[in-house]
Amino acid sequence: MSTPSICLCCREPAVEEFLDLGTVPLANALLDAPPVRAAAEPRHPLRVGYCHRCHAVQLLDLVPPAQLFTDYVYESSFSDAFVLHARLYADELMRRLRLGPDSFVVEIASNDGYLLKNFVDARVPCLGVEPAQNIAAKASVRGVPTIARFFDAATAALIRRERGPADVVIGNNVLAHVPTIVPFLGAVKDLLQPAGVAVFEFPWLRELVRHLEFDTIYHEHAFYLSLHALRSAAELAGLELFDAREQPVHGGSLRVFLQAQGAVAAPRQPTAEIQRLLELERQDGLDRPDVYRAMGRRVRALRESLRALLRSLKQRGHRIVAYGASAKGSTLLNYCGIGKETLDYIVDRSTVKQGRCAPGVHLPIFGVDKLLQDKPDYALLLAWNFADEIRRQQRAYEQQGGRFIHPVPEPHVLGEAAAAAQEQHA
Repeated sequence: MSTPSICLCCREPAVEEFLDLGTVPLANALLDAPPVRAAAEPRHPLRVGYCHRCHAVQLLDLVPPAQLFTDYVYESSFSDAFVLHARLYADELMRRLRLGPDSFVVEIASNDGYLLKNFVDARVPCLGVEPAQNIAAKASVRGVPTIARFFDAATAALIRRERGPADVVIGNNVLAHVPTIVPFLGAVKDLLQPAGVAVFEFPWLRELVRHLEFDTIYHEHAFYLSLHALRSAAELAGLELFDAREQPVHGGSLRVFLQAQGAVAAPRQPTAEIQRLLELERQDGLDRPDVYRAMGRRVRALRESLRALLRSLKQRGHRIVAYGASAKGSTLLNYCGIGKETLDYIVDRSTVKQGRCAPGVHLPIFGVDKLLQDKPDYALLLAWNFADEIRRQQRAYEQQGGRFIHPVPEPHVLGEAAAAAQEQHA
């Protein structure tokens, strides 16, 4: 299966399709009520390809950013683990880059202020740029200065004119969202002062491939980045990579540090860690198309395995729900064709999502208290990237006999009696 397309990064017509996840609704387009007609819910193709030249893995069908991000339901502060990660992240940056009252930090896609609040508390001047007006308003209420607009060259010029150049520009889980990644990074370079540093975190493609995290693919993510591809995009934008570090969040991420190419003001030498990570990618074949073709086959096999496990449990009379009305959950449920015939409902901690319905499958979303009230036999972990945190929070559910199903890279049951359940399924 091959569909040549122009690369979103290097513009070469060498993108090969390797995975088709179907025609699905937008992953975060939660519904206030199920539509009367299925056709009333917009759906879009979700296909993924690999560029033979710059190694960028990317979507082949794009949805306009304004349709995706102007009104948004994901709030980072609802995850205790991610809030802790953000605090440690901010502390490290303030220490490593010697940030203080005379510094200026800008975060792109700053969400509800979960990260910048740490800079506010430390009296480091900062500004958030968040396109979702509903989320930006919540950040402002929390005392985090935030402007509600997309980040681009015009926004960079506005900030520089009104506040001056930035010492640090931060972007957490935003690079993957930007189809115009090279102009975007160029605007970051324009906003930085000559010795400035850009710091980005993004889910690492190596982990996606190794652990078959296909459900992290949805329309909001135009790119699925390797260090090879990130380096290519940065160089095209006039930036150079000088450090990269592995991070455990979101199923395995990278934190990268960039500076202007040929920086004469406080230039930083590339670390050995960059070459180590690039070599890991080469060893795993992330610079070869055959690895992605094999991944497409593995995803199709996982779909059949998960459906078989759930079907077996239902045939034995078990009640199954899902935990986490996440974007990745929307991809998984819609691609695998898992809906009301299998799951009773979804639970989620986010009050923004409760009372609504999941896109495509139209499962109702309740608060997590319903797990203990209703006592379903199994809960399919849609937010598996927070599996440890969820199991700590829901220890009482497992103690009362409830079990969690982890869907990737191979569907399996967690908790007590998991081995027996797996054996019966086999």
